[in-house]
Amino acid sequence: MSVENVPDPKIIDPGDVILRVTSTAICGSDLHLYGGFVPAMKKGDIMGHEFMGEVVEVGRDVKNLRSGDKVVVPFTISCGSCHHCNVEEFSLCDNTNPDAEACEAAYGAATAGLFGFSHLYGGYAGGQAEYVRVPYAEVGALKVPRDIEDDKVLFLSDIFPTGYMAAENCKIKPGDVVAVWGCGPVGLMAIKSAYMLGAERVIAIDRFPERLAMAKDQCGADVINYEELSVLEELKKRTGGKGPDACIDAVGMEAHGTGLQYAYDKTKTVLMLETDRPIALREAMMACRKGGTISVPGVYGGLLDKLPFGAAFAKGLTFRMGQTHMQKYMKPLLAKILEGEIDPSFIITHRIKIDEAADAYEKWQKKKDACVKFVIKN
Repeated sequence: MSVENVPDPKIIDPGDVILRVTSTAICGSDLHLYGGFVPAMKKGDIMGHEFMGEVVEVGRDVKNLRSGDKVVVPFTISCGSCHHCNVEEFSLCDNTNPDAEACEAAYGAATAGLFGFSHLYGGYAGGQAEYVRVPYAEVGALKVPRDIEDDKVLFLSDIFPTGYMAAENCKIKPGDVVAVWGCGPVGLMAIKSAYMLGAERVIAIDRFPERLAMAKDQCGADVINYEELSVLEELKKRTGGKGPDACIDAVGMEAHGTGLQYAYDKTKTVLMLETDRPIALREAMMACRKGGTISVPGVYGGLLDKLPFGAAFAKGLTFRMGQTHMQKYMKPLLAKILEGEIDPSFIITHRIKIDEAADAYEKWQKKKDACVKFVIKN
């Protein structure tokens, strides 16, 4: 990672706007790119898919935005008119990924283009920059009140809707117990969202004291440090032996663990015999109660080994997963912020300038300085 001077973006299509970025963030998904777990990154690619700012230039076909508007931009780039957009499956858009053939070869089907997320997803320049081009801006960019602090609405760009969709996918009913693997930003938003959707109790699993403290003190979760306790035994004990009603894997492909299982995954990924470390997902499948739901907002990029699929089949589990259908959730969740139901800024631990961003990647990957969320302010 490095911070470079590059040419300013320009309007390419009449549906574009140019945004002067005022706030952007480093996402856990960016660490997957930084760690080499997602293919098709190229030298000079501009990272970043969580950003907001001020519109400074507007393409001639954009009717709902004008210069000076304050907007939050979702990480998904969606056309708004294909079949999937029409049924609010915005992350599955058919028309916004110019590298559709590569994505289809890797994953069986092309999905929406994503900002700053490799050439499998279109190679779009991301928002960890001073300026960014926003295509399909009428569909994507959400206008927000000018007087609201960036910190309160920035995470509408990704992690708040992602955590909310993860919880919604659990089909939570009153009295339900939800377990969340990972107390990073998405996990914390999933905990908050599970309570908003009616969960009676959320049990959060992680190993970092600062994250566990945030899950407990800021989000109201029971917590398990998996380096100190057996997750499966604790979840049985805390749910009367039946297991959680729903399990959320907010970790994804770079899960950490303990014992032989972690050594196995670590060795296989180093030798390129396995692409992902699905430790959290395996535990979720084993822990979930009969007839329960597994929700996966954590990013996976390839082939997973030794999943206990027989257990999932025997227990009749339902799986819900995928990139977030951002435009479905941004307006309703903005309303919750404006009504004071939630202030997502509680997760921010570090505010930096853009010239500090490269160092922040290393710091966050190595979990130094009790970091939970980096926000870059321009």
